[in-house]
Amino acid sequence: MDSYLKIKDWALEDRPREKLLSKGIPSLSDAELIAVLIGSGSRNETAVELSKRLLGSVSNNLNELGKLSIKDLMKFKGIGEVKAISIVAALELGKRRKMSEIIEKKQINSSNDVYELFVSTLGDLPHEEFWILFLNRSNRIIHQMKLSQGGVSGTIIDIRIVLKHAIEKLASGIILCHNHPSGNIKPSQNDIEITKNLRDASRIFEMSVLDHLIVCDGKYFSFADEGMLG
Repeated sequence: MDSYLKIKDWALEDRPREKLLSKGIPSLSDAELIAVLIGSGSRNETAVELSKRLLGSVSNNLNELGKLSIKDLMKFKGIGEVKAISIVAALELGKRRKMSEIIEKKQINSSNDVYELFVSTLGDLPHEEFWILFLNRSNRIIHQMKLSQGGVSGTIIDIRIVLKHAIEKLASGIILCHNHPSGNIKPSQNDIEITKNLRDASRIFEMSVLDHLIVCDGKYFSFADEGMLG
């Protein structure tokens, strides 16, 4: 049975928890932060070394790390299910924190504002998700919601559900946002039809579809910017 190198057995300079307490959390590298999460390495490497190996596999890019599933993480020797879950949960909390901070003060003035709001949530997903923003007359966010989740190639959108929530929130504006896991930001014919149908239906209730964004990691497509809202 393998024996594991626990934090208390490391050399003092290799103990990220002690470093965090003495120098503050900004002093820790990404690998050291992950090492704190997983707690132990294996017989042949410390948790820091394991974390460096893990990060090295994604070119030290945390966004790419966020794309790995629990099963992907468990392929690394020394990372079992519990450690993999800890890593995935921590990265998800980071995404949610960023989104919460933005929403608290967010007035939407451009397509880039919408992109900045959603890129951390949608940019690295392996499946498609469809989100809706509801805005007041000042273009401030009233509420956001995930409307649907699908596979790699698409999701199903019910316009009646969108309008129901918009009416309940007394929204004046609606912004649609979804991702394309393929990395292709060009809207599909279905994307175009959904936007047109929701635009036409919302006008009956004196609401406006202000934009529809297709988000990928590092880029986006805006219906409003391309003059496709009519």
